[in-house]
Amino acid sequence: MHARARNYVSESEVCKLESVPLDFGDYHPLKPITVTESKTKKMTRKGSTSSTSSSSSSSMMDPLSSVLDGTDPLSLFAAAADPVTTAPPTDGARRKRDKDESSAVGSDFEPWSSKRGEILARYTTTEKLSIVSGGKATTTGSAVSEKVRTRLEELDDLEEGSQKELLNLTQQDYMNRIEELNQSLKDAWSSDQKVKALKIVIQCSKLLSDTTVIQFYPSKFVLITDILDTFGKLVYERILSMCVDNRVSLPDNFSPESVNDTAKETCLNWFFKIASIRELIPRFYVEAAILKCNKFLSKTGISECLPRLTSMIRGIGDPLVAVYARAYLCRVGMEVAPQLKESLNKNFFDFLLTFKQIHGDTVQNQLVVQCVEIPLYLTLYSPAIDWILQCIAYHAPDCCDDALLLNSVMSAFRAEFIAARSMDFIAMIKECDESGFPKHLLFRSLGLNLALADPPENDRLQILNEAWKVITKLKNPQDYINCAEVWVEYTCRHFTKREVNTVLADVIKHMTPDRAFEDAYPQEKFLPFLDMFQKESVRVEVCKCIMESFIKHQQESTKDPVILNALLHICKTMHDSVNALTLEDEKRMLAALINGFIKMVSFGRDFEQQLSFYVEARSMFCNLEPVLVQLIHSVNQLAMETRRVMKGNHSRKTAAFVRACVAFCFITIPSLSSIFTCLNLYLHSGQVALANQCLSQADAFFKAAVSLVPEVPKMISVDGKMRPSDAFLLEFLCNFFSTLLVVPDHPEQGVLFLVRGLLNVIQDYTWEDNSDDKIRIYTNVLHLLSAMTQETFIYHVDKVDSNDTLYGGDSKFLAEINKLSETVVSQILDHLKTLGKEETLKRQSQLAHYFFNTIVAHGDLRNNRLNQLSVNLWNLAQKHGFADTKTMVKTLEYIKRRSKQPDMSHFTDLALRLPLQSRT
Repeated sequence: MHARARNYVSESEVCKLESVPLDFGDYHPLKPITVTESKTKKMTRKGSTSSTSSSSSSSMMDPLSSVLDGTDPLSLFAAAADPVTTAPPTDGARRKRDKDESSAVGSDFEPWSSKRGEILARYTTTEKLSIVSGGKATTTGSAVSEKVRTRLEELDDLEEGSQKELLNLTQQDYMNRIEELNQSLKDAWSSDQKVKALKIVIQCSKLLSDTTVIQFYPSKFVLITDILDTFGKLVYERILSMCVDNRVSLPDNFSPESVNDTAKETCLNWFFKIASIRELIPRFYVEAAILKCNKFLSKTGISECLPRLTSMIRGIGDPLVAVYARAYLCRVGMEVAPQLKESLNKNFFDFLLTFKQIHGDTVQNQLVVQCVEIPLYLTLYSPAIDWILQCIAYHAPDCCDDALLLNSVMSAFRAEFIAARSMDFIAMIKECDESGFPKHLLFRSLGLNLALADPPENDRLQILNEAWKVITKLKNPQDYINCAEVWVEYTCRHFTKREVNTVLADVIKHMTPDRAFEDAYPQEKFLPFLDMFQKESVRVEVCKCIMESFIKHQQESTKDPVILNALLHICKTMHDSVNALTLEDEKRMLAALINGFIKMVSFGRDFEQQLSFYVEARSMFCNLEPVLVQLIHSVNQLAMETRRVMKGNHSRKTAAFVRACVAFCFITIPSLSSIFTCLNLYLHSGQVALANQCLSQADAFFKAAVSLVPEVPKMISVDGKMRPSDAFLLEFLCNFFSTLLVVPDHPEQGVLFLVRGLLNVIQDYTWEDNSDDKIRIYTNVLHLLSAMTQETFIYHVDKVDSNDTLYGGDSKFLAEINKLSETVVSQILDHLKTLGKEETLKRQSQLAHYFFNTIVAHGDLRNNRLNQLSVNLWNLAQKHGFADTKTMVKTLEYIKRRSKQPDMSHFTDLALRLPLQSRT
């Protein structure tokens, strides 16, 4: 076979994509795109004419201006932080109410008024808001029946929605409007227009069902409930004033018997009016606002109403709206009956049961529409939940129910929420009664949260001390280990070895007597002191947990001798558990954990220490093949890293070191049972040896690979199923050929001794009768031999002289290649003749076309014999109608294009001799 001369540089230039100049004009991919959007919206409402509004937006708008919406954020913040400027002016009623709140629950209870400014400052918005304005004013009638009818009509008118809606309000406009409504409420009340006052309160309460600007909802709640508080105070004082008898007012601790019938009738009238409100949310809020008025009717009125109002909240579908309704009920409940904790607890339990609604489609869709992320949305719950918890925890009686509630809170809330308030929870845990819910379970729940989120840094040591005071006093080993296992992890996360050793010493002290540790096996998650685990199965499971934790959390490589010795011992324990009955999946899992550890070990530039570690690991983990494979790869990588550091110029010391690495691999590979793993590792390691100028060692690897090919079985197991090995062998040999191009001949061996040896092995290998892989391999050998005839090879190994340099295009060398080529070609042609039977004609057509392509790509078709052979193959491929017409057409078009290239004019004649035949 005559190979054509190749100029790889010029061929590479020809094959490059053509560069075409592009005229972008004004376009540039980094230039901002300006989009103008116009919207037209018609709004038609009762009593108003239709109006048209249009707006345009541009991406070139100043982002800071668009966010601020013309409002100075510092002024907003200062105004929100100051209750005097952000909301209705503080008057005598407000101060008196704050005083009442404080006196009702004691000075140690932080009142709602202290949280108000913080909420208004934190939850702000630049989006436009809307609010409903009241309808027509009422007039007083002379006749009683006319007055009643007028009031009923007004309430009906309110329910039918005759109000005007004010749109596109800024936050400040909205707050001013709320202040106007608050003042209107007071004016209506002072002018004896009680129904108008009720209408205003109902209107405001309805606003609490609107979450269209969801991030502003906590501030809206503060503003609206101010009006509700004012209304509740006005109604209570009105009824109280009706109880004055002979200018003597009722005492603070009056009983219902002291209330006259007129006051009771008026009080009942208010509750009946509120009960007629059809919508749930305003009916709930308005009744909650006058909850205190139940004192005028009966002693048990408040205690009976609180559970009913709590149940009413279950009908509110939006979880954010519902949690603030619960917060308001807790607020008025603490003001009028702080001792009724059962209803507060029930309120909170209801919240825990419905908290999963947050992840429902309704809420998620709402967040998508408003472009609000879940983390921001969850922060909107904080003021309400914080207040509910404060109310529940205030002077909580020592009973197991409160401890149970506390445990539920720590289990249900996010770890970050609990961790940030760790000291508060510890204080509540300490107040719980020992005879109720066990304290150690509370500390366990707290510890589980602290394992997921970090508490404030200044509190960490105090938290550990408070928890361990309780844990170390536990006598029952089971209770002790259940709690201690959580806090061991907390100690390891935040403290030094001294604190960790102290905790572990306490664990050993508690668990060693009477072999108590055996009962704790199922609960154990992390204990580095393995001597306490006597059962091998349990010991192995603990080792696996430790290694999984190490691999997951260890971010950087390590060379700490203490860590290495401990983890080697753990990995050795896992390795030694493998026996003939161990499942393959279990072996793979153990090997993956050990390999993860091996990859994390690095001694930096101390390569000799690194190799010593690999040698020790090989001796310890010889029964797990994947670990040995990983060690071989790691040692090869170590050799290449040495080459990189030395920039390919090895010193005597580094040359000896890389030879030691090569020897490690050469010794280790034969111990593997997977034959294809061995073949690929021989090839890979030989390439590493060649790159490090270890030529004799590289030859040894390649010879070992050649000698191993005859042992390849016909069938191999792949993913638990038996598969033919031909395809895998073909893939390996093609990779092998690519490497053999740059391997220099041994001075004491014949020309191309490795190629000849490999061809002999291929010839003697027993192939499947219906397989053509042998011929495909021979065709790839022709590719290799063609590349070997070139004056300069297409690629080289740095600092290694390949045969193009050693032989320098010697005629004897080229003659040897031609002899080999002729032998290979004859083998291919003989095989094509054997495929002349009817059942193998399709295979013959495919192989003939495959061989034709090889000759066109690599052969010198100016040689008459080779040219005629190519024509014969073309005709053979089409002879029996099995050739793919589209493929043949594309092949011929390729030849015609090649004929237009320099020195390729002979392809023109070839194209004329290649007819296209139809299948008919």
